[in-house]
Amino acid sequence: MKNTENKMNKAIAVLENDYASIRAGRANPAILDKISVEYYGAQTPLAQVGTISVPEARTILIQPWDASILKDIEKAILASDIGINPNNDGKVIRLNFPPLTEERRKELKKSVSKRGEEAKVAIRNIRRDAMDEFKKQKKNNEITEDDLKDLEESVQKLTDKFVKKVDELTSAKEKEIMEV
Repeated sequence: MKNTENKMNKAIAVLENDYASIRAGRANPAILDKISVEYYGAQTPLAQVGTISVPEARTILIQPWDASILKDIEKAILASDIGINPNNDGKVIRLNFPPLTEERRKELKKSVSKRGEEAKVAIRNIRRDAMDEFKKQKKNNEITEDDLKDLEESVQKLTDKFVKKVDELTSAKEKEIMEV
C-alpha cells in the first residue's frame, strides 16, 4: 500500500511540475526551469548562472553573475519554445509577457485538461498494478479473501483521493489561465 501511495504521489508531483511550466499570462520563473546555457563548456541550468526575479506581474528579470554570458542566455531563451523575445540591456535580460489572447487561453485550457486526464490514467494504472499484485498474493495463499477485499477497498479509496486531487489541480490551473 505504501509503495502504491508513493507512486501516486509521484504522478501528482509530475503533474504539478508540468502545470508550473505552463504560462498563464503572468510571469512565472518556472517556465525557465528547462532552459540550459552553455557556461564554461558545460550545459548549466539558467537558474544556476544568475538571479531570476519577477519585479512586475508580467516581467521576469534575469541578472547573470557573469555579464559575459548575456548573449548565451539570450540565445538559449530564443532557442527554447517559450515564445518570448528577451530584451538585453547589457546588464540584465528582461522577458516581457504579453497578455494571452482568448484563443490561446482556450488552447492552454485544453492542454491542461489533457494533462490532467493523463495523470488520472497514470493513477488508475498504478491502482491496476496494485490490484494485480494483491490477486497474485491471494492466488499464492499469502493473504485471505477478506484481506484481498480490504486491500482492494483501500486502494480504491486512495485512487479516488488522488483523482480528486488531480481534478482540483486541473480546475485551479484552468481558472488561472482563463483569468484576465
